[in-house]
Amino acid sequence: MTSNEHSSHEEDARVPRRVIGTPAAGTAVLGDAPPPPPVEDPAVVYPDLAAARKAERLVALLFLVTFLSGIAFIASYVIFQVGTVDSTAASNLALGSTLTLALLSLAAGIVLWVRRIMPKYTLVQERHPMVSAPDTQEYVADTFVAGANESGFVRHKLLRRTLLLAAAPLGLAPLILLKDLGPLPGTSLRHTVWKKGLRLTVEGTGAPIRAADFNSPGGILSVVPQGYEHDLNALAKATLILIKFRPDQFKAGTNQNWTHDGIVAYSKICTHVGCPAALYEQTTHHILCPCHQSTFDATDGAKVIFGPAARPLPQLPIGVDSEGYLIAEADFDVPVGPSFWERGDAEAEAREAREKAS
Repeated sequence: MTSNEHSSHEEDARVPRRVIGTPAAGTAVLGDAPPPPPVEDPAVVYPDLAAARKAERLVALLFLVTFLSGIAFIASYVIFQVGTVDSTAASNLALGSTLTLALLSLAAGIVLWVRRIMPKYTLVQERHPMVSAPDTQEYVADTFVAGANESGFVRHKLLRRTLLLAAAPLGLAPLILLKDLGPLPGTSLRHTVWKKGLRLTVEGTGAPIRAADFNSPGGILSVVPQGYEHDLNALAKATLILIKFRPDQFKAGTNQNWTHDGIVAYSKICTHVGCPAALYEQTTHHILCPCHQSTFDATDGAKVIFGPAARPLPQLPIGVDSEGYLIAEADFDVPVGPSFWERGDAEAEAREAREKAS
């Protein structure tokens, strides 16, 4: 090793390494020079140094709380999965609490930083021409540099680093939430979980229904598919209304081949905007949606007789299994719920499928 290389090596050893979050050596940045001495100006009030140091530690603590709360928000999104009412409530509570704490502590830290560390000014704004003069532009640039120095962003390393640390998880949170935007529904809105052989169960209890036990004309049950009692996504499309009639009460609109012993099953999802059409008037056999008063005739294929709904409630083909329990014979032949932009194509496909089957 030559003497020049040796001296260069010793020089490198004496030079301290760059710390993450600080500017590179030789780079001109705001705050390189020591802060200017306070100007004797009655309009400017500088904070007490001891009080500013105490405020710095408090602000740093708030930024650290923001960081931990941001991490907790992301962890809550991963840990608390939705699917049932209780799990959805727990997820909402965890996400809301952690995000509230993160934003509140970040805002409180920034407010304390401005009020307790930065100097206070009494300013009088004068009117000027719209085009600033060159000396005004120079004054603005100098004021910006002075303000940046006075804010302590570069000089107070602890504040700078904890602020960057606190903002990191909050910046990632929107990217995590983008997961809920996709994928596109595709053809999933045209189908439900009902299929041949799937038993009908009472909503709330999950008990399967024997046709022989549901033998009182005028009776009504809210029904869900067996095995999906707590699947909110499935129930949003698959919940049924089960009504018992005398066979002679049915009109031409009802497909009696899809009934069993006077029992008919209709979708509970209103075809207007998707509210639960859960009210039933036994004397008139009308199904009523309480949201916008759409009314359907249960004896006539649940066709619309009043209100804004444009289509009947879809009818589900039902039968019984070997044990006498009510089961689905197939899925709905048309999409359930309110209309959407693919409705025409879906119904055309359903009609084509029925024509091929016949």
